[in-house]
Amino acid sequence: LKVRVVRSSPPSSQFKATFQESYQVYKRYQMVVHKDPPDKPTISQVRLVPVSFEDPQFKSSFNQSASLFAKYQMSVHKDTPSDCGENEFTRFLCDSPLEAEHAPNGPECGYGSFHQQYWLDGKIIAVGVIDILPYCVSSVYLYYDPDFSFLSLGVYSALR
Repeated sequence: LKVRVVRSSPPSSQFKATFQESYQVYKRYQMVVHKDPPDKPTISQVRLVPVSFEDPQFKSSFNQSASLFAKYQMSVHKDTPSDCGENEFTRFLCDSPLEAEHAPNGPECGYGSFHQQYWLDGKIIAVGVIDILPYCVSSVYLYYDPDFSFLSLGVYSALR
């Protein structure tokens, strides 16, 4: 048995060279140990959308996100429909004190508040509300379609 310590951040050449192989081991592990289905969402099914009513992706997915939030709140937290309407959703998960900023040496997406949308078959099945700041990423809230709870999307989101 040979064990290597490979720098993952910033990614070293060894990390890059072994990434796919490591990912396949991780995927097999998740399927065998945690019984994840092989069709669990992949990176290509996750979209990072700025929380801004000026952003076309945010605007076009707003109704679907708000409906999913209501379904989650009523199923998981037993909220009433009036507790999780569109106004409550906007106040709780869309209004942010953070201002969007694009620093020249910052991430491509910039800094600010984002909805990390998990899509499956053209439908949003989970949304992670996150703040991206210069020295950290803060998870604000995660909600998901209870019909997909078997995918452990909260765990997947935290690890991602």
